[in-house]
Amino acid sequence: MSIREKFIVTKRYNMISIALMALGVVAIIALYINTHSGGGTPEEKHMKDARFWASLLQNSVFFLLVVNASMFFICATTLAWGGWQMAFRRVPEAISAVVPVLGVIALAILLAISYGDNHTIYHWTDAEHVKHDSILNFKKGFLNKGLYTFMTVFTIVAWSLLGWKMRKLSRSLDNDPITSVEGRKSYIWKNTVWAALFIIVFSLTVMSSIPWLWLMSIDAHWYSTMYSWYTFASTFVSGMALIALFVVYLKNSGYLEYTNDEHLHDIGKFMFAFSVFWTYLWFSQFMLIWYANIPEETTYFKPRAQGEYSGIFWLMFIINFLAPLLLLMRRGAKRNYSTVTFMAMLIIFGHWLDFYQMVFPSPMTDAKTGETHVPMILWDFGVALGFIGVIMFVTGRALSKAPLLAKNHPFVKESLIHHT
Repeated sequence: MSIREKFIVTKRYNMISIALMALGVVAIIALYINTHSGGGTPEEKHMKDARFWASLLQNSVFFLLVVNASMFFICATTLAWGGWQMAFRRVPEAISAVVPVLGVIALAILLAISYGDNHTIYHWTDAEHVKHDSILNFKKGFLNKGLYTFMTVFTIVAWSLLGWKMRKLSRSLDNDPITSVEGRKSYIWKNTVWAALFIIVFSLTVMSSIPWLWLMSIDAHWYSTMYSWYTFASTFVSGMALIALFVVYLKNSGYLEYTNDEHLHDIGKFMFAFSVFWTYLWFSQFMLIWYANIPEETTYFKPRAQGEYSGIFWLMFIINFLAPLLLLMRRGAKRNYSTVTFMAMLIIFGHWLDFYQMVFPSPMTDAKTGETHVPMILWDFGVALGFIGVIMFVTGRALSKAPLLAKNHPFVKESLIHHT
């Protein structure tokens, strides 16, 4: 059977991705004008400015973590010596190629916020305020601009370089097959070592320090020991949903001939399983704080579960738990292209809402009155479409540069005969 080896970026695909990026730029410009026009007190101006940067922070961090989850998926299955994913491995590889692009964007936004003169988002960046705040003063060994900058730069560079190395190893076999058994063993071992290095870096960043610095420090007085795992679960299930969308799109376009319902079924299993895992972490974090009822802990959930953000808070819970539970539990649902596509889009939107309620309540709280308000979310959705356009554009280019099947890989046969 002849197969279509390389993805050809169609004019329609190109136009949609560029249109989404243009829409995102327009949304950013419009949001800036909306938040920086008119008068008001210095406090009101700071809150408006923070509203603009919070939107960029939420979208850049969320989509960066989502595309980076693709490389985590590759490295995790590599360490497990799994072969079932080889039929569509080039899809998560292409998605992971977006990491350096979104990494540069996120880096610029994060450093602009931390080094700017508006301390509404990160209160700990205000040195004078820290002196008079016993809690922030106690945490300044960790929450300081120097460590924040180092960890941010190191993390994005490490993700990008290790991801590039894994993609390079994968593509090295396309035109240079290994014929000896020892050569194949050496290749698998080399892949395993580099995958392990990525997992180590991923564990020390996504599963620990980075969510604390980028997100949890927005509410610097509050902390949760489960916050990083919660963030990981949210972005990993969204990453699997993104992989599912590209796999379905390529299958419908006549590509990925060796990817079948068995592979889609397993992707659906990941989407279902990690939706339940995310719910476990959500419940564990929420229940322990609710049960203890300690004021300095409940202050985080007060505006989210009972205040102005309660609608978004409970909506994203329904989308992220009940919808996958009810719609993805059946075996047939995980093999149905329409169901998987719908659920993948719903999961990404639901966890985007989760990040929205993680970021916005604190910057949108008036320091004097204590009142919290929800800004117009359509602006932020427009910014999100811009990031989606970037993901489509870069992923499409990456897919077109290498064969869609990882040829000559020792585990390819295992994937071709995969059955669940």
